Amino acid sequence: MEAFSWAFHKYVMHGILWGIHKTHHLPHKGFLELNDIFSLCFGSFAIFCIVYGLEKHNMPLAGLGFGITIYGGVYFIVHDIAIHNRLRSVFLSRWAWVGRIRRAHKIHHKSLLRAPSKSFGLLFVHPSVFKKS
Repeated sequence: MEAFSWAFHKYVMHGILWGIHKTHHLPHKGFLELNDIFSLCFGSFAIFCIVYGLEKHNMPLAGLGFGITIYGGVYFIVHDIAIHNRLRSVFLSRWAWVGRIRRAHKIHHKSLLRAPSKSFGLLFVHPSVFKKS
C-alpha cells in the first residue's frame, strides 16, 4: 500500500488531480478540506471490495479491501493526528520516528506549488530526511 500511496500521491495528486490536492498544501481554517475527498473515495472503494469480495467468496478482493482499510487507519493516525495535529495528540508527537516523518512531510509542504515537491511517502521516507540539518 505504501508504494501505491507514494505513486498515487506523486503522479496523480500532484498531477491531474492537483486542483483538489492543493487544498492540503494551502493554509485553511476549517477541520475539513477538499483534499479529504480522497479519503472518502478510498474508503468507499475499500468497503465495496470487502462487501463484494465476501459476498462472492472472492477472498483476494476482500483482502484488498481490508488492506486498504488498515492502511487508511494507519494513514489517519500518522498523517492527520501525528503530523497535522488534527486531534491535538501529544502522545504520538513524542516518538522520534514521528518527528522524522513530520520533518519529511514539512519538506514536502515546503513548496505550495505542484512541483517541485519531495518526499511523497508517508511511512517510509528517504534516508536524507533522517539526518538533522
